[in-house]
Amino acid sequence: MDFTIAAIITIVGLTTPILLAGLGELVVEKSGVLNLGVEGLMLVGAISGFGVTVFTFNPWAGVLGAAVGGALASLIFAVLVLQLNSNQVATGLALTIFGTGVSSLIGVNFTGRIVAPFGSIFPDALARDPFWKLFFGYSPIVYFAIIMVFVVGWFLKRTRAGLILRAVGENDLSAHSIGYSVIRVRYMAIAFGGAMAGIGGAYFSLVITPMWAEKMTAGRGWIALALVVFAGWRTGRLLAGAYFFGILMALELYAKAAGFSFLPSQFWAAMPYAMTVVALAIISSRGTAGASAPACLGKPFTPST
Repeated sequence: MDFTIAAIITIVGLTTPILLAGLGELVVEKSGVLNLGVEGLMLVGAISGFGVTVFTFNPWAGVLGAAVGGALASLIFAVLVLQLNSNQVATGLALTIFGTGVSSLIGVNFTGRIVAPFGSIFPDALARDPFWKLFFGYSPIVYFAIIMVFVVGWFLKRTRAGLILRAVGENDLSAHSIGYSVIRVRYMAIAFGGAMAGIGGAYFSLVITPMWAEKMTAGRGWIALALVVFAGWRTGRLLAGAYFFGILMALELYAKAAGFSFLPSQFWAAMPYAMTVVALAIISSRGTAGASAPACLGKPFTPST
């Protein structure tokens, strides 16, 4: 029982950052924009959240700083692709390089520093109980991520603003012709996606390992990108897919701890990324990879008037 509870807690912790980043990218892609810079945004959020926490001694301020840092970095991408009509794929890749470089440059000043972890939002009797910690023993960011799954799903399906965002992603010219500002909607979607990726990155530097290390996201942003396609641009499937990849990442840790020497450690480390490729290949072979994708995804907006 103790092993099972510990394994579930580990899986939930590993899943949270890719779930946050995936939710943000889902909203961005629903608006018709493809942002491949999620990895860079997560690293910007990681260093922003860590730096703010070091100076304020408040991890809540760090999370806010990570959201702001991720949003500001994403707006650089937004200006380039929305105002200057630069290629979305190339600009997203450049954003990843930019985020990696900036986080490494700023992070030099924080090497070896540690920050105080989040306190529990539930009574210690529940958060530290051998059984009840399974429900009440997580970081507040974990609960935030789960809540945001339902918030994003409700927003996209049940609100007028969500309907407008989806309309912009499906047919931007039609949305423009009836008076909606396509550029403004996409700006807000990109900023939201950047903020969510930033919080996901901060989870690494404030919760998983509350100290700074270069490239600490270890490619999780790419898994979040694949997760959106894997989920068919649906929030419910996104949640299930995130936990599937969380199980694979936890398998790596437990396999190493158990000393499974018949396979090299690099095999277990590569497992989540290999399964990402396999899953996308299977989806593509069935011809359903782009069936649910927004019609204007990745296409520049060029109004006729």
